[in-house]
Amino acid sequence: MAGTMLAARIAPAVVFGVAVALAVHGLSAAPAAKVVELTQVACQFVEAENGVDHNFEAMKPSDCETINRESGAARLANATVLNLTPGKYVFRVTNQDVPYELGFWLREEEYNWRNPIHKLTKVSVSGGGLFAGQSHDYVVELQPGSYLYSCPLNPTPDYKLVVEE
Repeated sequence: MAGTMLAARIAPAVVFGVAVALAVHGLSAAPAAKVVELTQVACQFVEAENGVDHNFEAMKPSDCETINRESGAARLANATVLNLTPGKYVFRVTNQDVPYELGFWLREEEYNWRNPIHKLTKVSVSGGGLFAGQSHDYVVELQPGSYLYSCPLNPTPDYKLVVEE
């Protein structure tokens, strides 16, 4: 019991001491990740399409494939390029109201998932499990370059993201 009480008094002092040492030496904790919020509706990311929800109706992914064959190229030509600076990011992706599971895939523009070397050397962050009304965070460190993001489960166009100093 006495050891526990002593540890309880020492732990805050150690934390305080580390904080003071960092401050004295001009060091700080790693910078916080910047949050990028993205909203998915049927067949699209709203922010990428200039904040416009086209109100597409899709009950299954194949509906989006048809919609994107018809309008995807024109929408992509007018899409907003997401411009960021290098650093750590949290992409907070929300399935606003799509009635089936969605996901997110961010990767370097030349990334080829079939190339085993790319899997080891290039940026690719992905995941699924996003049901209507849910959000999920995807954490990634971005260096200067060109990237694409999309949702293969809610087939969307490949939207462009550029990272520059």
